[in-house]
Amino acid sequence: MKRRHFLKKTGFALAGAWVSQSAVSGKYFLSRIQNGEIDFGYGPLIEDPDKVMDLPEGFRYQIIGRSGERMTDGFYLPGLPDGMGAFEGPDGSTIILRNHEVFPEYLPENGPFGSTNELQRRISRGLIYDRGREGSPALGAVTTFVYDTRKQELISQFLSLAGTLTNCSGGVTPWNSWISCEEIFLNPSFKWAKKHGYAFEVPVSADQKVVKPAPLVAMGRFVHESVAVDPRTNIVYQTEDQLDGLIYRFLPDRPGRLEEGGRLQCLGINSEPKTDTRNWDEQKVKPGGILLVKWIDLEDVDPKKDTLRIQGFEKGAALFASGEGMDYFAGAIYFDCTNGGRIKAGQIWRFFPSQFEGTEREGESPGRLELFVEIPDRDICENPDQMKGTPWGDLFVCEDGFGVQHLFGITPRGEIYRFARNALDESEFSGICFSPDGSTAFVNYLRAGMTFAITGPWKVRKRG
Repeated sequence: MKRRHFLKKTGFALAGAWVSQSAVSGKYFLSRIQNGEIDFGYGPLIEDPDKVMDLPEGFRYQIIGRSGERMTDGFYLPGLPDGMGAFEGPDGSTIILRNHEVFPEYLPENGPFGSTNELQRRISRGLIYDRGREGSPALGAVTTFVYDTRKQELISQFLSLAGTLTNCSGGVTPWNSWISCEEIFLNPSFKWAKKHGYAFEVPVSADQKVVKPAPLVAMGRFVHESVAVDPRTNIVYQTEDQLDGLIYRFLPDRPGRLEEGGRLQCLGINSEPKTDTRNWDEQKVKPGGILLVKWIDLEDVDPKKDTLRIQGFEKGAALFASGEGMDYFAGAIYFDCTNGGRIKAGQIWRFFPSQFEGTEREGESPGRLELFVEIPDRDICENPDQMKGTPWGDLFVCEDGFGVQHLFGITPRGEIYRFARNALDESEFSGICFSPDGSTAFVNYLRAGMTFAITGPWKVRKRG
């Protein structure tokens, strides 16, 4: 249910959106853009003569990774590149950690070890999380690449985490690590030796090494999607990619040491237990509406069956329709639900943490949840997925669906513009992130197995 279109039209403004935008001005912007009077982005997309990616005038892309090619460490670059996070590296370089959403049924050529998994012998057994029952390891992975944004050159790329499954999205941490999430729930079987459905932490490093995999069990076992960490509190927020999913919060016992455990909670609404925010049958939550939240403790965080969300709902948690992208941005936690809304075309939310977030005084000033956008028309917009705040204040959102795929920008005032179009095939965009110096965007074509670096005049976006 998760891979869908995000936007089909050239652009529009989100009524009642981003920074307390009024409904009147939102409709005004919508009318102006639909009539072709204004563009809030970087101008029209220019057709790429090589038919790979269409971008606005002045921007250029460079393909810096293709699935199946040999990496610097001798392993193969796995397929399905998905969520990514960018970090400051040595000597002005940028280090990017990249997930690979390789499913259980995929063949060895989609993984890092070669067509017969022959290269798995090059690393010790303890560095592959699940080697499988018959010597066929799980092929999900995290790879790292180091990039010189001054020269726009790839320095190195290598395997960092091995033996996991369906590594979809995740998130960056303030203590310089990447959390990679398994978007799957599987028990040991005739094929797999380990349980799956966990988040894994990978330290950021330019050194070519595979880290010892350690599932972050206390953060919960469920169908993970994205993670966002509030740097002010080090609290970890998580989305769940289920039609009846929850939003989770993890309070670590020791900030920055997730493997040492902590307390897992799920989000509930103060005014109504078991709130159905999906709005499928009834408009429970209106765009622009503010809900005061509470956090509910969970006990069995490592269940044998995929029932964590059921436990949470029975305790009063709110339901969300396929939580996907999540990012800490502009002092709030932004996330989207791809199937939310009356027509199941998607919702975008933001959560403002309490000034006492995670403490016993939290009830004095509860956190606030706002529904920014509920997509009213599939011809305008449907099913947002991965997102990332930009260095200049916009939000970039990956399109995820059938047909032509786009990468979109959303301004702080709620105006949406198309930034890039996949001119190669119908592969979705994924993994959008930006170098710390703000010069370069990195993004993938998921099914095509390609990673791009994009540069251009980021600071000259039109202002309407």
